[in-house]
Amino acid sequence: MNRRDCLCALLALPFAATVGCASRSPRPASAASPSRTRWKVAGSEGMDALCFLNPLSGDSFYTRFYAEELARFSPRFPSDAVTELQQLKASSKAQDRLMGPFLCVVFSAGPTQTLADLRDSLTNAEARLLPGFRASPYWKTEAWDWFLTARPELARVLDALAAADFPTFRRDVLGDRVEQRAAALRQRLAGVDVIAEQERLLGHPLKEDIAIDLMHFSKPHGIKVIGQRFLTHLTYSDELIIRNAAHEILHPPFDVAHPSIRAALEVLRRDPLLTRIVADHDPAFGYTTLEGLFDEDTAEALEQLITERLGVAVPARERWRKADDGMHVLAAGLYGLLKADGFERTGGVIQDWLGRAANEGRLAPASLHASAAGVLGLPAGQLWMPPEGT
Repeated sequence: MNRRDCLCALLALPFAATVGCASRSPRPASAASPSRTRWKVAGSEGMDALCFLNPLSGDSFYTRFYAEELARFSPRFPSDAVTELQQLKASSKAQDRLMGPFLCVVFSAGPTQTLADLRDSLTNAEARLLPGFRASPYWKTEAWDWFLTARPELARVLDALAAADFPTFRRDVLGDRVEQRAAALRQRLAGVDVIAEQERLLGHPLKEDIAIDLMHFSKPHGIKVIGQRFLTHLTYSDELIIRNAAHEILHPPFDVAHPSIRAALEVLRRDPLLTRIVADHDPAFGYTTLEGLFDEDTAEALEQLITERLGVAVPARERWRKADDGMHVLAAGLYGLLKADGFERTGGVIQDWLGRAANEGRLAPASLHASAAGVLGLPAGQLWMPPEGT
């Protein structure tokens, strides 16, 4: 899974006279129709445990968010379990996979309410996890093989969490904050019809339920798991969580095996800027393949259109110039082309639109870069520079 850094800097408001200028008044797309979206909001001890593995490994990318919690919990957690975590992270990274988010995806095929649920699912993974994971868009044989190979070490890590009484530790840290936040969020989300907006742009029906797991140990990620379910931090604002929902349920926005998408990828593979971004960006952000970047940036572009219509967007220029060292040039370019077509008004099938754009030359560098330049307010030749030290 790929990182959504605090899932912030997501989305812009509608265009005014120029790209990046916007009115902040919401414009609900279907005010006269009953909302199709049914929101389910709760916490998850099991998912929080999986998310806590990243800071427990000592990775500074995560420890910066949890210094106080680590100071309290680490003395209970044995050093050999830390070593095994570090080895698991390294082997996962070797497959271009972020360990914590990936484990959340696999375990979401089974029950995740408690740490005990995770331990039972791991023991009986072939019966409890394999059917749901294999049926999901995230299925890859090599990913499952890695999971099975890692099972003995992961079992020892989960046992160490249990021995250190992670459930009580988490309850002490959180108190009743999850329950209070969930109640307030349910009230805010009533009538916010994300599903209807997503269906208009994806071009196929979705289920009506969106499940939100409120996490404490998930920073800086937002994580889409199996089904119409995602993990988000409980302190994020209502507007940010709506943006999370508008984004995460879009994954995957297309069938990567469809001829339209294969044609689009062939065009994008010949783009030297995108090739450089994939190769030279900070790998901590994820998106280390063109396929992964295309999936993410298509979702980001569609999400931008949706949240503009819902009135909760961040300006496109601000968003994409800041997020992940500015690497989402493809998202900005796609967004500009979609806006030029009025796709947010007409709707359509994004998969077909991408195929037409590829065949018409609109995804070629001259067109795509010009579109991104207009959105980002940058010269077409200066859309992205790798950060120093990468």
